[in-house]
Amino acid sequence: MKRKIPKPSTTRLMVKRLIRIGARKSALSIRQSKWVKDRLVELHPGIEVELVKITTRGDKILDSPLAVIGGKGLFVKEIEEALTEARADIAVHSMKDMPAELPAGLIIGAVPKREDPFDALVGKGDTLAQLRQGARVGTSSLRRRAQLKYLRPDLTIEPLRGNVDTRLRKLDEGKYDAIVLAVAGLVRMGLDNRVVEHLCPPDFLPAVGQGALALEIREDDDLTRELIAPIEDTTTRAVTSAERAFLAELQGGCQVPIAAYASVDGDSMHLAGMVADIDGSIMIKDDIEGKPQEAENLGRELARRLLDAGAAQILDEIYGNKEK
Repeated sequence: MKRKIPKPSTTRLMVKRLIRIGARKSALSIRQSKWVKDRLVELHPGIEVELVKITTRGDKILDSPLAVIGGKGLFVKEIEEALTEARADIAVHSMKDMPAELPAGLIIGAVPKREDPFDALVGKGDTLAQLRQGARVGTSSLRRRAQLKYLRPDLTIEPLRGNVDTRLRKLDEGKYDAIVLAVAGLVRMGLDNRVVEHLCPPDFLPAVGQGALALEIREDDDLTRELIAPIEDTTTRAVTSAERAFLAELQGGCQVPIAAYASVDGDSMHLAGMVADIDGSIMIKDDIEGKPQEAENLGRELARRLLDAGAAQILDEIYGNKEK
C-alpha cells in the first residue's frame, strides 16, 4: 500500500507567514497594536509581525469636533483601505471608533478581552459633584457632553481634541478644570494614576464598544483568522455585539449622543442604552435583560424601545437640523 505523504501542518505554514498590522500613528494605537503583535509572537513562535503605521483623516484634522468633520469612521477608513488592498493583514481598532456597518469583504476576526469600559474624570482632585459652579470641562464627545450637562447643567463644556498626552498637557496648563477620557486609554498608556473619578452606570454610560479592541481582517483570509482566533474573548464579543447592534438599529454616529453598556453575569446579559439631545436637556434611557446568545437581538430590541420612547424624535431633529 502506497504511503500517503502528510500535508504541511497549518502551524508550519503560520511560522513562515509575515503578518502586517495596520495601526494609526498615535501613541495609544501603537501601544495597542504592539500588544496584539506580542500576543501573536507568543502564540506562534517564529512568526514575523510588523506594524504598518497609517495616518487617518481623524489624525490630520485636530481643530474641529468629530461630529462636525464626520464622526465614526474618521480613524478607520484609511486602515480599512490598507486591508482591502492587502497592504495590511490585520487592522487594530479601538472598537468605539468603528461604524456599526463594516465595508464589504471585511469582518471583525477577533475581539480581545475588554479593558475597563468606563469614562474617567481627570483633574485636580475634585469629583464631578465637587467641581465649582461653571467649571470648564474638556471633551469633544457629544455623548460625554450630554451626560455631563444632564448631571451638572452649570458646567461649561469646552472642546478638546488630540491624543491622550496632548489632552493631559492642556489640562495641566490650566486650560480646563477637568477633562473626561476613557479609562482604557489611560490604563494602556500607564496613566491610570491620573483618574480622579470613574464615571459609571447607571448615571454615566460609555460609548458603544469602549474599552474593547477590534481585530479587523479580510473575510476570505482564513489563515489570519486562525492566527488571531486564540486572542478572542467570547464574553467581550457578546457584549460588544449587543452594543453595536443597538447602535446599528438607531443608525447613529458621533453626531448624536448615544451610549450603551452590556455586561454578562453567568447566563444573563444586561444591556443599558441612552439617546440624548445635544445639550443633555432630554435623555431617553432604558435597559433589557436576556441571554448572551441573544446579544444582537437584545441590542436591536432595546434600540426600538428607545425609539418608541422618544429617541426617534431626537434623532429626526438632530439629523434634520444638519441637513438645513
